[in-house]
Amino acid sequence: MRRVRITSRLVALAVVVLVGAGACAFDPQSGGSGGGGAAQAGPAEQATGASDTPGPDQRGRPTPAAPTPTAKVTRPPTPKPTRSTPPKPTPSTGTPTVAGCPQGQHQREVETYLARLGGFGAVTVDGRQSAADCAAIKKFQKRYGIRPVEGRAGPTTFDVAQRLATTDPARCKAGTGTTFCVDLTRQTVWAIRGGKVIMAPTVTRTGMSGYRTPAGTFTVNYRNPKEWSDPYEVWLPYWQHFTQGMGFHETTTYLHEKSIGSHGCVNLLHADAVRMWELGKVGTRVVLIGRRPGT
Repeated sequence: MRRVRITSRLVALAVVVLVGAGACAFDPQSGGSGGGGAAQAGPAEQATGASDTPGPDQRGRPTPAAPTPTAKVTRPPTPKPTRSTPPKPTPSTGTPTVAGCPQGQHQREVETYLARLGGFGAVTVDGRQSAADCAAIKKFQKRYGIRPVEGRAGPTTFDVAQRLATTDPARCKAGTGTTFCVDLTRQTVWAIRGGKVIMAPTVTRTGMSGYRTPAGTFTVNYRNPKEWSDPYEVWLPYWQHFTQGMGFHETTTYLHEKSIGSHGCVNLLHADAVRMWELGKVGTRVVLIGRRPGT
């Protein structure tokens, strides 16, 4: 009788264990991964050491694994931000290579012409910008009214330097007195007296297309320090007339704007107009050679 009671208690205990386990079984209708299968363990689950999916119980439902204590996740310390130095740009043509002085695409050519002209400081003909090259180019740009004065060997600086360096004063057939000479092809002007150059070649701009300044030999026949132009309604400072309403005078526009020109006059920078006014007089010989391109 005692054995029967013990056996009955063991059977009852087994039933209670089986029925209690089925209460937490995975319900395929409540979601999960796929139709009716057990949900895969997510990252948080894997971190807590969750076991594999258990087999089904007697009702055909999988039995969940026994719950395990949730492990405390320790977050790594947030790294402190560090300051980074931005990369320096790689120097290239047109970018600054010397503090405050960019290099232009005509560096070597401008160096060559400035070395030939002289008077602007030491330059090294190597095609690379330097502090000395920059200072010489700036001095050149300032002298000939090239803007901006930044030391960059750009197209305008190259053009002016080439024109001046290739001007041959000996081509002008000057007389014994003072002669104003104009090279229309190179757009340069200079002065000779007694066979010597008394004003070195400088830049000019003559008549544009339709208003060509003619080549030939003329004479200054009228002067006025501040002439008024009736047809164009503009002042012409340091005016020295030589033919057909044409004469030397200070420019009223940016001299290096080559798309335009004068109406036949010989335009000059302020300093050059003043200097030629000082050198000239009524009767001064004027010799113009060549022809401005495009006219």
